[in-house]
Amino acid sequence: MRILSIETSCDETAVALLSFSDTGGSVACQVLGEKLYSQAEKHAAYGGVYPNLAKREHQHNLPHLTHDLLQELNLLSDDPSVLCTDEMASWCDRDQDLFNTAKELFEKKAVHGIDRIAVTRGPGLSPALWVGINAAKLYAALWNIPIIPINHMEGHIVAALLSRDKCLITPAYPLLALLVSGGHTQLVLSESANKYQILGGTVDDAAGEAFDKVARLLGLPYPGGPEIARLAKEARKRDLTSSVSLPRPMSKDETYNVSFAGLKTAVRTVAEKTAFSEDEKKALARELEDAVTETLLAKLQRAIEAYHPRSVVLSGGVAANEHVRTAVKTLVQSYPSVDYYQPTARQATDNAVMIGVAAYRRQNVTDNPANLTADPNLSLAT
Repeated sequence: MRILSIETSCDETAVALLSFSDTGGSVACQVLGEKLYSQAEKHAAYGGVYPNLAKREHQHNLPHLTHDLLQELNLLSDDPSVLCTDEMASWCDRDQDLFNTAKELFEKKAVHGIDRIAVTRGPGLSPALWVGINAAKLYAALWNIPIIPINHMEGHIVAALLSRDKCLITPAYPLLALLVSGGHTQLVLSESANKYQILGGTVDDAAGEAFDKVARLLGLPYPGGPEIARLAKEARKRDLTSSVSLPRPMSKDETYNVSFAGLKTAVRTVAEKTAFSEDEKKALARELEDAVTETLLAKLQRAIEAYHPRSVVLSGGVAANEHVRTAVKTLVQSYPSVDYYQPTARQATDNAVMIGVAAYRRQNVTDNPANLTADPNLSLAT
């Protein structure tokens, strides 16, 4: 099976073509091609993702990335019967620019060797999600290919189940997933494949959001997470410690919820009274990284003790953070009966490969592509 996958939930425009084959007892996954465009530089002036800018960038870039990918793989051919109809245009009523660009690139072009189209349905930024949804519907109609809608957070979970030799791992259940990104921080329990129970999540700012907001207070460039990690690493090398002691919010709370907005408030309170030297910024970055990591570990350990999972997954954009990765892996490995999985740092952030992998595992083709909608608040539990 070959799956063309699309991811536009935030500020990464991504498309990939994956090939899956059952080799007798295991499933091999080959990434035939992948295109990804990061909008981070364009959003830097706003200190975060500006939704309508993200939408416009997706509208322009997604058709071109798809065209370049298919052309490089020699999957496009001339066919005068492939036409963009008024009905297709009506599906893209929110994205006329997308329709016009796709029509210019794909009208009278047939595609070969694609069995399914996978697309992120949610959660995410509504304007950004709609671009991916409308592109998927348009491609599906042009080339008569079924669509598989995918939950973005499930994509992050399965990103950790792609082995280094590109085989899909079948984990032992129950599986406990710690999903940590700029928009979400969740502990998710999976008793069996494709079934999820959310144990807890953020009540305000997610972990990655806390990194970005504190980085902005310190005058660091966007995105702030990698900058915080860079400074924290330097602080550890030089053993710099901060005079500011940050809270470990809700770490002793008996729920599995987290709250990171207080970290930003604590830093702002100090920043309003004093200017930080470069060394003080490095030390504070270390303190922030420690506070977030220790809070996550406390929640994860409580869940491991309560639910006795056989597998634990760490994923999401913050899972690219070296300190977080090491700390979580060390904790889980203290439980010898528990398997541990994490994606590569590159696959931890938003990408289309994870959406394709999730689609292969699910294969839940939508019955009526024309009625497919984006859902910015889509829950894993539905």
